[in-house]
Amino acid sequence: MNFLAHLYLADAANDSLAGHLLGDFVKGAAINAYDRGIQDAIRFHRKIDSFSDAHRYTRASRNRIAPQWRRFAGIMVDVCYDHFLALSWHRFSGEPLPVFVGRVYADLQAHRAFLPDAAEQVLSRMVSYDWLGSYQDLNKVAVALDRIAGRLTQGERFLGAISDIQVNYKGLQEDFLSFFPELIDFALAFKHNEKG
Repeated sequence: MNFLAHLYLADAANDSLAGHLLGDFVKGAAINAYDRGIQDAIRFHRKIDSFSDAHRYTRASRNRIAPQWRRFAGIMVDVCYDHFLALSWHRFSGEPLPVFVGRVYADLQAHRAFLPDAAEQVLSRMVSYDWLGSYQDLNKVAVALDRIAGRLTQGERFLGAISDIQVNYKGLQEDFLSFFPELIDFALAFKHNEKG
């Protein structure tokens, strides 16, 4: 899952938004530098990723990606699923997407002092370029994928990957719409059991 989905699930579970952002940046024993609430959110982020990576619908989506892009299929699907979440936001939230995005940006910026440099830089770019709000626009998804490609080893092979998403758009969207309600159920059940 990518940023929008993680932050949506964190918010739905009344969990730490900053902790979920940190889930991609804090590795190994570095988790011990944070308070219990942040640690729990980082672990929750990891559980969401594990559930998502192993799920039949995300596997089906990755298998839709042509062999030439397959090495990057996980990244493509994660970003593409944020696009579908943004497009179908009204199905999953009574709060308009722009209101949610503004609230999340404000919360994350209020906690930026304890973010490691890499996470703080990502947050700055996220807010400056309105990543969360821009996922609705497939052209901006294309730009995001190409930016990711620029940071990867052999990333030039990943440039233009949006073309494969466009070819498989309907199937990927169907996968997402089947998958995401199951992910919500998993996430809320996990948080309920964690508290119980």
